[in-house]
Parts: sequence; C-alpha cells; structure tokens
Amino acid sequence: MSTLSTRRLGSLEVSAQGLGCMGMSEFYGAGDDAESTATIHRALELGVSLLDTADMYGVGANERLVGRAINDSPGRRDRVVLATKFGIVRGEDPAASTVRGDADYVRAACDASLRRLGVDHIDLYYQHRVDPNTPIEETVGAMAELVAAGKVRHLGLSEAGVDTIRRAHAVHPIAALQTEWSLWSRDIEAEIVPTCRELGIGVVAYSPLGRGFLTGRFRSARSFGEGDFRVGAQPRFAEENLRHNLAIVDALEKLAAERGVTAGQLALAWVGHQGASTATTVVPIPGTKRRTYLEQNVAAAGLELTAADLAAIAAAAPADAVLGGRYPEAAMRGIGI
Repeated sequence: MSTLSTRRLGSLEVSAQGLGCMGMSEFYGAGDDAESTATIHRALELGVSLLDTADMYGVGANERLVGRAINDSPGRRDRVVLATKFGIVRGEDPAASTVRGDADYVRAACDASLRRLGVDHIDLYYQHRVDPNTPIEETVGAMAELVAAGKVRHLGLSEAGVDTIRRAHAVHPIAALQTEWSLWSRDIEAEIVPTCRELGIGVVAYSPLGRGFLTGRFRSARSFGEGDFRVGAQPRFAEENLRHNLAIVDALEKLAAERGVTAGQLALAWVGHQGASTATTVVPIPGTKRRTYLEQNVAAAGLELTAADLAAIAAAAPADAVLGGRYPEAAMRGIGI
C-alpha cells in the first residue's frame, strides 16, 4: 500500500522520497542480492517510485541487480521511475577513474545501461560528473539525441556548478540536479539551490543521512564492516573527525527523542522539507539494502516539521561545525564544475 505523496522534477512526477541502490552492490560492505531485491520490491509497495543507480556502481552489477528486480513481475517496471548515470569511467584499478562526456561515449554508455537494466528506456538519465575536457553543450546535445530517439525520457546532471547548469539547461531542459545535501553537507544552499529554483530544476539529494552517520549507528571507525569505503576514504569518517562530529548526532538524538522518532528520521525529514522553504522541489534518495531501514526512511517522509522545528534541527547541526571534507581532495576537484 502506497504511503508516499509525489513531487515533480521538471515535468517528471516521482515519489517524494526515492531509493538509492548503490550500496546494494558496492562501497558499504558485503551485499545480499536477495535482501536487496526484496528491499526494492518493498519500496515499490510503499510508494517509492524513484530508483537510483549508475553504470559505475559495482562496475555494472548494480544496474543488472536493479534491472532484475524491476523486471521479475509483469507490470512492475511500469511503477518505476528509473534513474541511472554515466560519465565516471572505471579501469582495472578500482580506486582510479576518469570522466567522459563526449558524444560518442554518451551514446555508447546509454546503450550499455539499457542492456544491463533490461529496459527499452531510462526515465531519468544523469551525467554523473561533468567532464572538464568536453563542452557541456556537446554532452547535453548527445543526451538530447537520446531523448529524441526514445531511449531516455528526462535529463539530469550530478554535482554540476552554476554556469554548467545554466549552459546545459539552455541546450535541453534539465529535470533534476543530483547532489549531496544533508545537515552536514549544505554548501549547495548559497548558489546551486537558487539557480535550480530559478530554472525550475528539481534537486535530488543523495546521502541525506550523511552516509548513515546522522542515524547514530556509527560511533567509531570500528563500527564499520570490512570493505566499507567510509573508513579510510572519507575524511569525515577519520577517527578524530568522527569523534568531533558525534556532537551533531548527540544533539539530533536529543531532539528526536522529544518527538518520538530517530535521529536519522529527523535528519531525513529536514532534507525533505527544504523544498517548502526554498520553493524548489527536493527529493531525498536515502540509500539502503535492507527493508528495515527502508521502512524507517519512508516513515520519515510523513513527519511534519514546523518552521521552529526546522530551525532547531539546523541549530543542532551547524553547517560550519563539521570536520572533514565530503570527499578526498582529489575527488572534490570534480565537484561543482
């Protein structure tokens, strides 16, 4: 039974909360395809229509997993707004990658994604990272050709800068900008969000729970399982930074307890409410590979927060109080181009 309302990303109607599928295949420790598939099915039952993947997650494995999950029953694909991404090219070294946005690559990447997903079209196709060596007009022009060919329905960008967003939107309407946005990642609020509001572009917020940190589940580096990329690769999860950042979680947990919810639910509801405060459509896509956490996340979409509540939550997690960057320095150079 559906429990979620809908929102619009440009002209695309999606559920008010989506599901990030990345961690089902990589980055957050060992996966379980059976539980991941059950989580996707449960998400659809709860009214989550927006499923988010990318060709680089698991080097194609995540697209194949999502494709199997949405094609294993008649009519299930019709209930899904399927989003995937291209542009980050991974080689033999898992830690190394390059970015491509040239027209030939855009076309080839789309065809490869369609095959892995087992579908005839992609509902929302993002450029995962902007290629600094290819004019955005060439990239989006090639993406627009995919729309004309019926392979893609709507276009998106991820972690693009203001100038790039404007230039891209001039070539073809951009339905959504995907970017990190949470109580501990708020840098987009100064320029990116106002630009999206002006152009009628929705914001799809990934990692709205601070990569799980804002749930309070992780109190030290020992809290993470083997193979979890947060440890060692994410500066905010370095032990010294993590200990400092726990003050944010402690403050959130106190506020959450007063309302009978979890810290994670409060943090997620805060992101979902940002659309109301900015007149910009905001759709958070918390990632999980377990039904238990999925249901907690969906419940957060129903939390009603007043202006006073939002102010109290933001005060508990000041934007300048977080130690550590969202990515290592080399990766941050690809953000906001």
